[in-house]
Amino acid sequence: MNIRNLSLSGSSQLPLQELLLRTPSLSQSEWALLNWPARWLVMVRAVVLIMTISACCIGVILAAMEGSFYFDRFLALVIGLTLAHATNNLLNDLIDHKKGIDQNNYFRRRYGTQVLEDGLISEAQFFLIALATGGVALFCAAYLFLVVGAPVLYLTLVGAFFVVFYTWPLKHFALGEISVLLVWGPLLVAGSAYVMTGTVSIEILVVSLVYAVGPTLVIMGKHIDKFEDDSQRQVRSLPVVLGHQLARQVSLGLLGFQLLLLMAMIAAGWYWLALCLLAAPRVWSLVKAFREPAPQAKPANYPEDIWPLWYAAFGFAFSRDFGLLLTLALILQWVIGS
Repeated sequence: MNIRNLSLSGSSQLPLQELLLRTPSLSQSEWALLNWPARWLVMVRAVVLIMTISACCIGVILAAMEGSFYFDRFLALVIGLTLAHATNNLLNDLIDHKKGIDQNNYFRRRYGTQVLEDGLISEAQFFLIALATGGVALFCAAYLFLVVGAPVLYLTLVGAFFVVFYTWPLKHFALGEISVLLVWGPLLVAGSAYVMTGTVSIEILVVSLVYAVGPTLVIMGKHIDKFEDDSQRQVRSLPVVLGHQLARQVSLGLLGFQLLLLMAMIAAGWYWLALCLLAAPRVWSLVKAFREPAPQAKPANYPEDIWPLWYAAFGFAFSRDFGLLLTLALILQWVIGS
């Protein structure tokens, strides 16, 4: 089936790739043509969910390398964690809407549809969708609790804390970025491995941090992109606290930290991880972008549907590709070995 021609409503010409590969900006007439599954994909910003799916898969592969794999747990992890991420995105938009952050021409509304601010859905409908999405995530956690036991409860409580409190107060007090590093590393990757094996090795924790740098660069990039708007609205993200230039330098430092950890794992015998070096073109593009201030106007060859995202776009392209390469490398390390 050609993904370019696949639509999620009978009369809309909006292809599935528009919902899965970017955050679309929709008019009221385009929104009206979508069915509810397609609307849900828009609301949760489905394009970024790949970061959570990759984290879960990496954790499960690491567990399989140690001889533990259970398909039911894998399915519950993928569905539950992905929907937890989706719930966080929904709560982010709901809280920012209620606090007035996303009003007028705020950056969030310039790169994609904010359905509450655009009047495409009522607060009651939005809340019910968030409740249902989070409810399915909790159902998956309950199943894992019955199968695995109390450790799943502790992991769920930690995850729920970040889902509920990321938008406020964590993001507003320069803690959102470190939260992403902890969530997409030790919590998602190492946590998924733990659910499979009941243990977590040093190697798993190191790999979890190698992966987590990617999503952290995405959120750092996004908050640098929003630097002016967040400064005006007193949203004290880490880039706002550090300043524009230092935030970009810290981001490049994180990239260097990731490379050092990766090289250490390769030197320790995880030779297939060298496959991740194929992400070098993305690394170079990211480095060039973060070394300089973003352009004031869209460059001629820059995609219209991504602008005004700049640092976040380079960060996401790197994170997505690096995560897929890391997943493939771990599969080869597991199947073929060193």
